[in-house]
Amino acid sequence: MRGAHRERALERALAESVQARPGEVLVAAVSGGSDSVALAALLERAAQAGGARLVVAHVNHATRAGSWQDEGVVLAVGSQLGARVVVAELEPGPTSEARLRRARYAALTGLARAVAGRRLFTAHHAEDQTETVLLALFRGTGPSGLAGIPPVRRLNRELSVERPLLGIAKADLAEYVAFRRLPAVVDPTNADLGYRRNAVRAALVELRHSFSGLDEAVARCAAIAAAERAGIERARLRRHLRQELGAVLGEHRDVSFEHLDAAARGIEAGRPGRHFLRPGLALVVERP
Repeated sequence: MRGAHRERALERALAESVQARPGEVLVAAVSGGSDSVALAALLERAAQAGGARLVVAHVNHATRAGSWQDEGVVLAVGSQLGARVVVAELEPGPTSEARLRRARYAALTGLARAVAGRRLFTAHHAEDQTETVLLALFRGTGPSGLAGIPPVRRLNRELSVERPLLGIAKADLAEYVAFRRLPAVVDPTNADLGYRRNAVRAALVELRHSFSGLDEAVARCAAIAAAERAGIERARLRRHLRQELGAVLGEHRDVSFEHLDAAARGIEAGRPGRHFLRPGLALVVERP
């Protein structure tokens, strides 16, 4: 993503996704890394467009000496964006990924409540989705694990967590931070392969050289699993079309998801027309 035009397009896309409302408080969870700094900067633009207010929420894990440096960077980001910054510090305890995650979300929930925020935004991006799905697969997960990170999840009756960057690449977020000339930190624990997620991340760097579109394919898999699990009508239609194709053609792996989904959308909308599924094969939707 290069040039102001691309950055502005990203800002518009996020503003349309967030749909900020006049007077509401958008709470951005910001660690100080480039992903979360980009999230805060994009939400600042979305808040301006919708008449909302941005609050930056930071959780100091207090697990290493650099934790207070991270906090200082977050304070600087908030100052540059003209946003209020609220901070919580975790109590000392085990440094396992699961424990820190639970404690972090509990702290963020408290911070959001303190500023009357009803939507908490996190900076999970496309690569995070890939890592999450693969980690779940390695654990022997079922459909719920294959669905990956949900774009929206309700934490309680008052607060939901939203992840508007799931379709955005990490590199694009880093470039946006540079475009806005904002500071960011690099967490040294990201290089510690003792953490399972870091080990998967390191392996994926090499795999992406051999499998172009890897993250897009995993994201599509997660979206399909989530739709199937939720019983969405379009997922039912895709499954029905697959079954019908199998009954008529037998082997049909060369029919892509994109073509099948387009046909399902046409049926769902009641639009008559011809949908090409592969060379020499088309689905005709007629008026009832």
